[in-house]
Amino acid sequence: MTGCQPVTFYRRAMKAEGADVADRLEPLFAENGWPPDWRDGVFDYHHYHSTAHEVLGVFAGAATLELGGADGRQVEMAAGNALMLPAGTGHRCVMASADFCVVGAYPQGQAWDICRDAPDEGARARIASLPDPRRDPITAETGGRTGT
Repeated sequence: MTGCQPVTFYRRAMKAEGADVADRLEPLFAENGWPPDWRDGVFDYHHYHSTAHEVLGVFAGAATLELGGADGRQVEMAAGNALMLPAGTGHRCVMASADFCVVGAYPQGQAWDICRDAPDEGARARIASLPDPRRDPITAETGGRTGT
């Protein structure tokens, strides 16, 4: 998943009905080796992580996220959707409903950082050295990611 691997979008990763979507996403992520780390929105500035892959599971509201940096692809996210972002994938929130919230999780043993500048040699080396996750955060398939 390192290098130029694609983002994985999971439409309806979790049924969005009910008020307990986050309480269902978090154990799913944890069981698949992606311990949940936080609940919040997504930063409105471009950033990426050089030390961890990331999964974002939407549990409330809706938002437009931009992936890949300035002039990147815009993706509509809603409760029940999830995104798996390989390390080095730029992302930001373009617009969001007032109640938009996600669960953020990272593969076991990977501690995330926040990078805002273009990747330098050090960031590229950190990204390239990251192992692929053992299991897909949503489907539990071994060998990384399998979502569509």
